Amino acid sequence: MFDRAVYNKRVEWYKEARFGMFIHFGAYAVPARGEWIRSYEEISNEDYQKYIDAFDPDDCDMKEWAKMAKKAGMKYAVLTAKHHDGYCLFDSKLTDYKTKRDFVREFLEAFRAEGIRAGLYFSLIDWYHPDFPHYGDKQHPERRNEAFKDTLHDFDRYLKYMHGQVEELCTQYGPIDIMWFDFSYDNMTAETWKAQELVEMVRKHQPDIILDNRLEVSGEGFGSLATQHPTDYSGDFVSPEQVIPPYGILDDMGNPVLWEACITMNDNWGYHSSDHNFKKSSTIIRKLVECVSKGGNMILNVGPDARGRFPKDSIRILNEIGEWMADYSKSIYGCGPTELAKPDNGRITQRGNKLYYHIMEMSIGGIPLFGIRKEQIESIILLNDGTEVKVMDYWTVNNYPDIVFINFAGANDLPNPIDTVLEITLKS
Repeated sequence: MFDRAVYNKRVEWYKEARFGMFIHFGAYAVPARGEWIRSYEEISNEDYQKYIDAFDPDDCDMKEWAKMAKKAGMKYAVLTAKHHDGYCLFDSKLTDYKTKRDFVREFLEAFRAEGIRAGLYFSLIDWYHPDFPHYGDKQHPERRNEAFKDTLHDFDRYLKYMHGQVEELCTQYGPIDIMWFDFSYDNMTAETWKAQELVEMVRKHQPDIILDNRLEVSGEGFGSLATQHPTDYSGDFVSPEQVIPPYGILDDMGNPVLWEACITMNDNWGYHSSDHNFKKSSTIIRKLVECVSKGGNMILNVGPDARGRFPKDSIRILNEIGEWMADYSKSIYGCGPTELAKPDNGRITQRGNKLYYHIMEMSIGGIPLFGIRKEQIESIILLNDGTEVKVMDYWTVNNYPDIVFINFAGANDLPNPIDTVLEITLKS
């Protein structure tokens, strides 16, 4: 039975962290056309084997990955232990369809050493396994292959295999912070996966692990976590993909629900050599702030290439995010929404009696701090360097006594044009 007190304790660190790294890494990096290549191009196991044989990441240094994540201000990371193609990045005893190197072990050790919480992504579906439905399935690479039309699949045998691999991950690598299951669809949801049995097994071995909600519902749904009676397999957070919920996520009684926006840097999760449509670091920073201001987390993806290297554009973006986080992370970690309405010129996050006013738009004559009254304020400082910021008392703004104005002396632009953050300490 879902225990709210146990749940709240379990997710405490996760709500504090707010910002994580997703890493989609696998043999699909060899053709370099994204992680869904087998499905999109309807590639058989036999034809996909050449990519498996060629996958030999000779320049993969997960210690460097972890350092880059830490520098970017990320507090947790999730690696694809197995994606939909069924190829394992860990030493599974249940299959030979796996890498020679135990990348999962390397990942967990490297990120733990940097003080970053580490979790694993695991695909519920498996396009390699003979007992996962082929013909007629919504996305299986062999969905239109007539040779599989009358094949009888033993789905219980597949579930035994799938549960067995999850148990390997839960018992061979020490504490796992997150298990990111992906994904349910159509009638392949909840007890189709024997979800109750699976979660009971996972929590027996890893009582503090955090789970996403995709055992119960597809990426489109919130599931019973957004009700007063969550199932045991409802997960611990909702997982909106490639979108930030317009108003955050609330349950059926209007209470906030924990959520995490999973976002790509470009348009693909796995490495895609011709996809250079990378988001600006300024956009990602502002969207991270938006997530926190609405009570959510952001997990930002990197797709390493076939040699195990982060794309140069990804490294540049991570470094630029890291520069901002070095000055302003206090307005992210452990923060959440405020009761104040979103201001026209930015967003507000809050921790206790500290308001973090994120100014993203310059004004003329004085910057209004919407929703904040002068008598509430104990102090205002620039978060990056602690400089005192005075409330304006000048004839141009005195016509608006219900709004606090500030300015930056002699400046025609914000100290940080992406997002300048004020720390406003409220009186007790």
